[in-house]
Amino acid sequence: MPDHDPIFRSEEELARLSASERIRYRLVGAGRRYHANDNIAEHIREGELTELKAEVQQHMQQVLRALVIDTDSDHNTNETAKRVAKMFVEEVFRGRYVPMPAVTEFPNFSRLNELMIVGPITVRSACSHHLCPILGRVWIGVLPNEHSNLIGLSKYARVCEWVMSRPQIQEEAVVMLADALQERVKPDGMAIVMEADHFCMHWRGVKDDDTAMTNSVMRGAFLKDPNLRREFLSLLSKKNAS
Repeated sequence: MPDHDPIFRSEEELARLSASERIRYRLVGAGRRYHANDNIAEHIREGELTELKAEVQQHMQQVLRALVIDTDSDHNTNETAKRVAKMFVEEVFRGRYVPMPAVTEFPNFSRLNELMIVGPITVRSACSHHLCPILGRVWIGVLPNEHSNLIGLSKYARVCEWVMSRPQIQEEAVVMLADALQERVKPDGMAIVMEADHFCMHWRGVKDDDTAMTNSVMRGAFLKDPNLRREFLSLLSKKNAS
């Protein structure tokens, strides 16, 4: 089915399509984008992830065949297509297919308004250009106000994992993480720094093992107040040095 197909389909017609085509049909009908780093959980129905996994396995088997790998007699690759399909759908790209994890929010009864830093949080993602791993750490700075919501430390890690478990580029990943946390916590300021190794640099191309990428997003008070920004970055430097 072409991505732009506007034709209305009955439930019976949809049932005859593959899981990926049904999900894509709903996305296109809703005018929703479905880039590699987009979450599409809202348009996936019960049982379809199992179907999608089987579909990915089938196509992955054809990729292995195209690479001239004898998966019949090679005991190491007998189940590779199945394993890769499960890895993509249930693990490394899981953030595309499941809703945001539940995050319990608590009112700021103590009226906390001092800088809080969470991290380093270990994160794992994948480059959308080559599907190579991105492994790194994230630090989150929050300046709450009396109306902010407070969330547990583990919830920051869970939201990080949800956002990062998608094919993407690091520059966009930190912005999406900032958006997700800003919506939940509603602080006066939000700052995120991410430092990561990109295996598309290690495995291919220049094969440089020493290059890492660091980038940041500053929102609200961190953007407006240079002293607050310096305090945050200075504390990160001390954490890295210790």
